Amino acid sequence: MFLLNYIKEVFSAVKSLLKGMRRTGYYFTHHKEIITQQYPEERPQLPERFKGEVVLTHDENNEHACTGCTACELACPNGTIKIITKQEVGADGKKKKALDTFVYHLELCTMCNLCIVACPTDAIKMAQTFEHSVFDRNLLIKKLNNPGSKIREGVE
Repeated sequence: MFLLNYIKEVFSAVKSLLKGMRRTGYYFTHHKEIITQQYPEERPQLPERFKGEVVLTHDENNEHACTGCTACELACPNGTIKIITKQEVGADGKKKKALDTFVYHLELCTMCNLCIVACPTDAIKMAQTFEHSVFDRNLLIKKLNNPGSKIREGVE
């Protein structure tokens, strides 16, 4: 009985090996059907709906549309966004809340898009970046507003 089970196991292993070798031989003779991408030499074509990370858009004058309303911070389910605001005095002499620092914790983000939907001024959007590997986790904490940037005229 032991010898019969042993022969069955050897036969099954050889059969499985030949099945795998058949598949390998098929791809060896059919080069055009290989679907492996040669990354990073060939960059992948990402679908339009791909979400890589949150970015604060700036125009050519280093102006953004973020009012510091914290709607994105409140919409985020896991505390990825932290908005730090300051008070600025406008041309009419009134104090007005303005964005000081837009902190984004990429390591916590689940790319759920709730912050983008919550933004009333469309100041933030999802970028299509996907290479986020770093050795230091502190590099995943990003300050999204550029140094010296200010709110765009006409955005309330």
